[in-house]
Amino acid sequence: MTSAALAGFALGLSLILAIGAQNAFVLRQGLRRAHVFAVCLTCAVSDAVLVAAGVAGFGALSEAVPWLETVMRYGGAAFLIVYGAQSFRAAWAGGQALEAAEGQGQTLRAALLTCLALTWLNPHVYLDTVVLLGSISSQYDDRLAFGAGAVTASFVFFFSLGYGARLVSPFFARPSAWRLLDVFVGGVMWTIAAKLLFL
Repeated sequence: MTSAALAGFALGLSLILAIGAQNAFVLRQGLRRAHVFAVCLTCAVSDAVLVAAGVAGFGALSEAVPWLETVMRYGGAAFLIVYGAQSFRAAWAGGQALEAAEGQGQTLRAALLTCLALTWLNPHVYLDTVVLLGSISSQYDDRLAFGAGAVTASFVFFFSLGYGARLVSPFFARPSAWRLLDVFVGGVMWTIAAKLLFL
């Protein structure tokens, strides 16, 4: 890989490494072994589209349409509040173990719609991929290689997270572990929603 590609890979990986709403969802799907490939692919392709937009110079969209950021912020916060409430309700109900959860629950369509909403309704995704990566890529002569590195980081991360979740699956054979995960996911969703509402 060229230096530009390595820089893009490192920056792209650092931006998506922190546990956020999207990553928590991918982790949960991986633990449930439900639609893992489709969910990971959806996240990675979505990131690729956003990175490509940023590298191609569309980061100025937020300046051209100033109200777009506000709409995305409140829409994303509303979605995260609802999704977080569902996680807390699942934690309260309890009774879920890994064996009972495998392959059950959301349909493929519902999983993909949730995944798309967690990705595209999150204003931070646009700031990280379109604006930040886009502006930094302009510092490199080979912007294409920089973008390719960032896209590669997305694919490596999401598929590692989705399929790597199986390594901790013995822990989630206990219903109490699922309750803890649901509380954690709900907490992540509501924390991000609060940040969006009170920027």
